[in-house]
Amino acid sequence: MAVIVALGAFLMTLAGGWTAQRVNDRRHLVLGLAGGLMLGVVGLDLLPESLQAAGRPVFGVPLALLLFVAGFLTAHVGERLLAVRHAAHGAENGRVPQVGLTAAAAMVLHSLADGVALGAAFQVGGGMGAAVALAVVTHDFADGFNTYTLTRVYGNARRRAQLMLLADAAAPVVGAASTLLFTLPEEPLGAYLGFFGGALLYLAAAEILPEAHHEHPALSTLLCTVGGVAGIWLVVGLAE
Repeated sequence: MAVIVALGAFLMTLAGGWTAQRVNDRRHLVLGLAGGLMLGVVGLDLLPESLQAAGRPVFGVPLALLLFVAGFLTAHVGERLLAVRHAAHGAENGRVPQVGLTAAAAMVLHSLADGVALGAAFQVGGGMGAAVALAVVTHDFADGFNTYTLTRVYGNARRRAQLMLLADAAAPVVGAASTLLFTLPEEPLGAYLGFFGGALLYLAAAEILPEAHHEHPALSTLLCTVGGVAGIWLVVGLAE
């Protein structure tokens, strides 16, 4: 059952990426929506899940929050180092394709974790499986949208973005199928989600949203961002 649901997530991810590809003439709206979706996924989905799974304190601070900050700093330091290296080779801007690929690869890993969580939930029981299935299938549309957008916004070719989108779509199926062979401990999964959430927040706040408002500081862009957050809130609420 988990693998069948994961196939639905596969289709939803592709639908999200297809949507991102079809609105090139409204790029600022795409980026505004992507930033809102990413912010919503981090604040309303990833961080609560990671705190629940890996909330034990380390020197007075929950492990998930420490890794959240570590993920944010890792993304910041990594991007700055790549930007400096890129500038040293004569590039005119600091936006390097490797950052986009790294971010998209993190989205793929997140989708893989979604599949594992889906399989584990069905092992616990049908009710838990149904709730997680709703959350995974619905927000994988946002995952596909963000994976394609992140890859393209950093200057990668369209074909490369499509390959990353395909990998992101396949990841939940692989993750769900893997639970037929083993069970992933809860705390390491929560720790990973915290770290990934910090990195994703950096990309949304420092890259995607500023880019969205750079050339088109319009109210419609802002509304897309707020709508993206509200959409994830609705998904999370329906899954509870």
